Amino acid sequence: MKFTQEQLKIKLQQALSLALGTDYAEVDPILVSASNPKFGDYQANIALPLAKQLGQQPRAIAQQIVEKLDVSDICKPPEIAGPGFINLKLTTEYLEAQLSKMQVDPRLAVPLTDNPEKVIVDYPSPNIAKEMHVGHLRPAVIGDCLARILEFVGHDVLRISHIGDWGTPFGMLIAHLEEAYPQALATTENLNLGDLSSFYRQAKKRFDGDDEFKEAARQAVVKLQTGDEKTLLAWKIVCQLSSRAYQVVYDLIGISPNIVERGESFYNALLPEVAQELDKLGLLVENQGARCVFLKGFTNKEGEPLPLIVQKSDGGYNYATTDLASIRYRVHVDKAKRVVYPVGAEQSNHFVQVFQVARTAGWITEDVEFIHAPFGFVLGEDGQKLKSRSGDAVRLEDLLDGAIAHARADLEKRLTEEGRAETGEFIDHAAQVVGISAIKYADLSQNRTTNYIFSYEKMLALQGNTAPYMLYAYARIQGISRKGGINFEELGDKAKVLLEHETELTLAKHLLQLDEVISTVEQDLLPNRLCEYLFQLSQKFNLFYDRDRGVQVLNAEEPQRTSRLVLCDLTARTLKLGLSLLGIEVLERM
Repeated sequence: MKFTQEQLKIKLQQALSLALGTDYAEVDPILVSASNPKFGDYQANIALPLAKQLGQQPRAIAQQIVEKLDVSDICKPPEIAGPGFINLKLTTEYLEAQLSKMQVDPRLAVPLTDNPEKVIVDYPSPNIAKEMHVGHLRPAVIGDCLARILEFVGHDVLRISHIGDWGTPFGMLIAHLEEAYPQALATTENLNLGDLSSFYRQAKKRFDGDDEFKEAARQAVVKLQTGDEKTLLAWKIVCQLSSRAYQVVYDLIGISPNIVERGESFYNALLPEVAQELDKLGLLVENQGARCVFLKGFTNKEGEPLPLIVQKSDGGYNYATTDLASIRYRVHVDKAKRVVYPVGAEQSNHFVQVFQVARTAGWITEDVEFIHAPFGFVLGEDGQKLKSRSGDAVRLEDLLDGAIAHARADLEKRLTEEGRAETGEFIDHAAQVVGISAIKYADLSQNRTTNYIFSYEKMLALQGNTAPYMLYAYARIQGISRKGGINFEELGDKAKVLLEHETELTLAKHLLQLDEVISTVEQDLLPNRLCEYLFQLSQKFNLFYDRDRGVQVLNAEEPQRTSRLVLCDLTARTLKLGLSLLGIEVLERM
């Protein structure tokens, strides 16, 4: 009810001006959602902070404001509570009118932003030639969700995967390709080089145990950096092998296909320019042969100044230089006004440093926002970083396949218990949707700044704040449609909403908070707020539909029947929209 809050805020400011003078016309009325529904829907707390300033009792100030406050088209008569809180309760008629508007709006009354911007979301950004593992889960899921929400509210979103596709490790991989698969360099056809992990392990084993191969790998790096044609071809083949492997995971997890791969190699030619510009600005200092930027507030354990190295003593550049080049490019060429980096919290210092250098250089200006959206670790049941039995990071594809297998087992058990027969196609689709959704929702429902424990059992539970619970609520509403032979789309624009029962009013008020929740996530980039909203929506719908505590729907008399079907439809559409913004597909049946 962002629109409602904005209208009430304007009316409160008008009342402040009339009651206390025009000097108070722009004062924030401190309008918040009421902490207890029995006191109303909103509460204005401005009278308390004004008491000292005006030398009056806060309750007397509240009374003056209320006498000038006209909210009759939205609320019941305002009430003053406690020391001077102004309580506002929305009228049933107003709620019914807002729901009717929501019903006929394909966007469910969520407005487009008044200030559309070019926004870049940097994700999932894996390293080439290494398989995606559990560490890539959070940037992929969180980044995709944020991009979807920012795009939905009307921003021009560019999804960029800043892949690690350059540097020393490639010498090892190129040398292995040239020796083990020489035919790859002599044909334009895609050769089967085996899976990515095997290819990497073979190269690493040779690098660790063969000095001659190690020297060949070093020479390959030199050739790569100097633009040797054959070496560049080998590098492209390794990159293509990686991209194919990543696409399998992207498709499985269901992240947007509109990701632009723009790796470290893209910025190679720009790195000398970055160093030159920083040098001209007088920011570069030579330290032990390296060219660095020293920033205020950054010291090592000994308290000595900690530099950000821009150019190494051997003349090479590092990923900090590449990040600076990407910032410069995103501002000057992409014309981005907001850039979001969903990257682990352990990289916080790095981002603070590169952003500070970019600001000092004048690349990040006051009208441009660069944001590190940090997230915590995925932990095992032991409270440590999630690892495989061998001690390695768990492959992301294995993690996803495991969720699908668990979902399938749960579904098949439930079908047996219910005596239901379903096709193999239904079981395959439902297991994949539920399994992948469970993993994504379990991640997004946590405050991204915290760690969380990975548990198939908890994330696949049909009760609680889980994807299956939300998917079941949606499927339950579709079941109402099938049972009653109802086509929700044919309810019509003229279907009148009537709110009589307490559960109807509670559900209605929650539905109308969708725009406010999405607007909040757009700003603070915390998807768990949307998850919590959808969880509470499912709970409120289940209470509304409860046989004992709620209302009849299909068996209700008209006009209540149609009104309650509208509430069912709005709940289903809100769940579907909200889940789609999380990157989660719904199921018509479970």
